[in-house]
Amino acid sequence: MRISEVIRRKGAEVVTIRPDETVTDLLALLAEHNIGAVVVSVDGGRTVGGIVTERDVVRHLNSTGTSVLSNPVAQVMTAEVVTCSTEDDLQTLARTMTEKRFRHLPVVEDGELLAIVSIGDIVKNRIDELQAENDQLVDYVQR
Repeated sequence: MRISEVIRRKGAEVVTIRPDETVTDLLALLAEHNIGAVVVSVDGGRTVGGIVTERDVVRHLNSTGTSVLSNPVAQVMTAEVVTCSTEDDLQTLARTMTEKRFRHLPVVEDGELLAIVSIGDIVKNRIDELQAENDQLVDYVQR
């Protein structure tokens, strides 16, 4: 299965933030949308300039203290973002995300941000696939 199928099921909405907004603004955005990561974009969400996660904030809180809350997002974000395309295979991406220990992956085509998927989206999709296969097998056996 491809990432395009995950996007079709979950939707393509991407929450973004500008790099000059504060970490406090970021935290409000994460809470408002009940999400764990936000794409950093300077052009209203058309491209990926970075990604910032709850984990980034926690690490900077530990090293810097609460003063990090007034810092710009650009100071805590990850600038070198691993992305994927709509045609990437789910199993390969799940393995990559697990090995590299990140949970969010922006989906980019021709340099344009299309969506974001999380490891939870990928796992949910796999569980749905397995349940459908199980249902088909049970139906076949019961005939």
